[in-house]
Amino acid sequence: MNNFPQKLKLIYLPFIALGLTIIGGYTFLNWLLLIKFQVFSVNGEIINLWIPIFLPFIPGFIWLQRRVKLLRLKTRSGDLPGLYVIIACFGIAAPTLVAQSYLQTASGKLTALQNINNIGQQAPTKYYTLKTFYIDKAHSGAKAIFKTSGKNDEHLEMDLCFVSPILVSAADTGKGTCLAWLGVKYHQQISNSLSENAKKALYQAFAEGSEANFEKRDLADFTYLDMIGNNDDHRGYRAAIKQNKQVSGNRDLVLVPIDGSFEARNGNKLPWIFGSFAIGAGVWLIMILIPALNEDNVKKLQSGKTRSKGDARDVFSLLLPREGYFITPIIADLNILIFVAMVFAGLGFLSFDAPDLLAWGADYKPSVAGGQWWRLITSIFLHGGLIHVFANTFGLVFAGLFLEPKLGRVKFAGVYLAVGVLASLTSLWWHNATVSVGASGAIFGLYGTLLALILTKVYPRDFGKAFLPSILIFIGYNLLMGLRGSVDNAAHLGGLVSGFVIGLLLSQRMRTEVNEITPAPLENPSNGSV
Repeated sequence: MNNFPQKLKLIYLPFIALGLTIIGGYTFLNWLLLIKFQVFSVNGEIINLWIPIFLPFIPGFIWLQRRVKLLRLKTRSGDLPGLYVIIACFGIAAPTLVAQSYLQTASGKLTALQNINNIGQQAPTKYYTLKTFYIDKAHSGAKAIFKTSGKNDEHLEMDLCFVSPILVSAADTGKGTCLAWLGVKYHQQISNSLSENAKKALYQAFAEGSEANFEKRDLADFTYLDMIGNNDDHRGYRAAIKQNKQVSGNRDLVLVPIDGSFEARNGNKLPWIFGSFAIGAGVWLIMILIPALNEDNVKKLQSGKTRSKGDARDVFSLLLPREGYFITPIIADLNILIFVAMVFAGLGFLSFDAPDLLAWGADYKPSVAGGQWWRLITSIFLHGGLIHVFANTFGLVFAGLFLEPKLGRVKFAGVYLAVGVLASLTSLWWHNATVSVGASGAIFGLYGTLLALILTKVYPRDFGKAFLPSILIFIGYNLLMGLRGSVDNAAHLGGLVSGFVIGLLLSQRMRTEVNEITPAPLENPSNGSV
């Protein structure tokens, strides 16, 4: 137990304080802003799943990582301090997730209605019971929803959403309108690497089985109803309502039947909030007890010299404009801001649907041919989801760190836009009716330009030897991954070739300049290292 009191004070208690702050603070804000006062509406999966998962990593790598480096950890076999921080962050994320799930069910009020016509006469609640009702199954609507998931889009998620009008009585079936809908969803996951014929066959079997189950199901057999909030399920139900041409009504009010006791809705969520945090805290305690303290780093921390070279703040600095590296972070920030705007518009998080991307400016041949040429530019700032924007931001930053200082602001921006437009045009030439988005075509163009400048000796020989293999691997790997149907390889090739040609043209003039590489430096006002 080397230096146990110091470890408790300097490492363990900060973890406990950080965990309680995130779990309690985030849960309180969720309740106050989104449930109590309903200040704004955000996709529920983002609020209750993705933010709780990722939120602890921000203070974890900015603040807790400095505490972890007080331990004497061997790093030859890997980044042990980083692994410690990741485990600590997951130890905080788990109870935060459980807390949001508990909040959603525990804070929901059960309102008893005489019939569905009374639902607009009272303040909205999450749960309802109906004394008198009729589910009009004969006028139901259905919609199939497809989306990819998993690493490299390895899974295809198939949802079949059914909606049926909720009426007061059977006598209302001829009115052609309703105030609310009963929603039922069926789901199946298949491999996305299957052939198109195999996917169609599996979907056909899934659809037939779901329809048969829906026809046999007694829709009136439920204990209470759960009002669907702003989430992906709600989007699927809305699409099904839109498909229903026989009945019109409020597309936002969808109720899902729940068969079970209302009092049992919370399950064991509350004790698991404390239990999961206790497990994480116990694991963290064991982890910090094993290694000894690094006394030098402890002294630096106590003296205020806590800035670490290469810590998380250096990563965030890559998104801040500065001399010699100005346009690249602006483009990256714009991509991220547009992604965040689409997320808060409730369009998704891991992925966005093609109609939504089209509405926001995606590249699409029929639309461009109809005169919407601006899509050639707007499409390169849109992305299909979280992984897409993350991967493209990484590729853009890496290329921009070395290319922008060499080209300068104006020339770099011109090259980026030019290769982006040429990549979009190549995509239109190759695809007749494909919705295409992403900065990857423009980024491939930057790598094409960088490749041309390296091969024509604009960069020093040592720089070429160091980075040429990694650039070729990057290009080859991404083109190989582009053989999958969900990736627009035409845009990649169009950007790469056009960027290489532009690089050759630029190299004629640049080779006469000083043959010196000056990558944009990371900001590091360090006066000590821990």
